[in-house]
Amino acid sequence: MSALKIKKGSSKHSAYNLRPNFSDVTETHTLAVLVENEPGVLARVIGLFSGRGYNIESLTVAEVDHQGHLSRITIVTKGTPQVIEQIKAQLGRIVPVHEVHDLTVEGSSVERELALFKVKSTGDKRVEALRLADIFRAQVVDSTLESFVFQLTGAPDKIDAFADLMRPLGLIEIARTGVAALARGAGA
Repeated sequence: MSALKIKKGSSKHSAYNLRPNFSDVTETHTLAVLVENEPGVLARVIGLFSGRGYNIESLTVAEVDHQGHLSRITIVTKGTPQVIEQIKAQLGRIVPVHEVHDLTVEGSSVERELALFKVKSTGDKRVEALRLADIFRAQVVDSTLESFVFQLTGAPDKIDAFADLMRPLGLIEIARTGVAALARGAGA
């Protein structure tokens, strides 16, 4: 068999790109999932994530329609664009799931989280904690001679920033609700 005669300027490679052109960039996405409010649905949704090795950064669940028995699950997860698409497709195949919305892709959205911070401090650190709480518009919901409990509502980045500033001032405990999110505007 003779060697291929390839003209100058052409390539010996195929005209078809057989290499996968998947992105390996990890993105954070907020998914809103409307489901039947019945036993086992949350376990099935979470099982989809754990069974495939996907991580959940934040999870909130609440009934949103008492008469229609519907609950909204808001999930913040990370993955490549291909993984996110796979998650959405698999969520849509679960029987009690009515709708799956990727709020990150579908346009702008409002994301908020509630957090409680317990800070134990005295003297100047106590005064500084109160000053920072005022700047962040955190509310004091409990106070003793040794500690405060602050309540803060805002975007997850704001919650993280407040926690970082409170750590050297005596932060001893945090409770976070997870992200609640809605699409902006009149559309659903």
